Amino acid sequence: MRTTLAPADVREAILDAAERLLARYGYRKMTMDDLAGEAGIGKGTTYLRFPSKQEVVLCSIDRIVERLLEQLRTIAQSADAAAVKVRKMLATRVLFRFDSVKDYSQGLDNVLRVLRPAYLARRQRYFAAEASVISDVLRAGREAGVFTLDDATATAHLLLMATNSLLPYSLSRRELGKRKEVEDQVGRIADLLLNGMRQRG
Repeated sequence: MRTTLAPADVREAILDAAERLLARYGYRKMTMDDLAGEAGIGKGTTYLRFPSKQEVVLCSIDRIVERLLEQLRTIAQSADAAAVKVRKMLATRVLFRFDSVKDYSQGLDNVLRVLRPAYLARRQRYFAAEASVISDVLRAGREAGVFTLDDATATAHLLLMATNSLLPYSLSRRELGKRKEVEDQVGRIADLLLNGMRQRG
């Protein structure tokens, strides 16, 4: 059944539909017709916003990362101590992605395999944006005498690399395990990394 949407809402409706269809069918079985039907709009309207199914899915991933970055910025601007902020940020970057793909019918790797070249270019941009937010907190912590580190940007990238092993790229929802287990693992990794950076008294 088609609905009447304001132009600003059409894009979001298509991306919402893509997330539901990825969870239900996976990337390969999803079509532009499916997207239009799920969003309640005409197929032509879908093509006006996105030239291909690939672009819809890539923009859906972009939106997940944009929402994650909003959360990271909120943590960075909080009144928490620098070490607490970094720990929360590392946990959030893993758990937010976990929650975003937990209902997918297949592993995220299967979704991304077809999109790999375009996705990898975007992924570098995603990680650079995350590192930028984290590096600001690291610099503030260094200035406050909490952290001992030379290069905040390089350290932020290393923190991302250390927690990337917990990101749900090649795992199905069964292989992801329980959320609590993932949360405990990222907490232990974060504590280990933070202990290595703390200024010794």
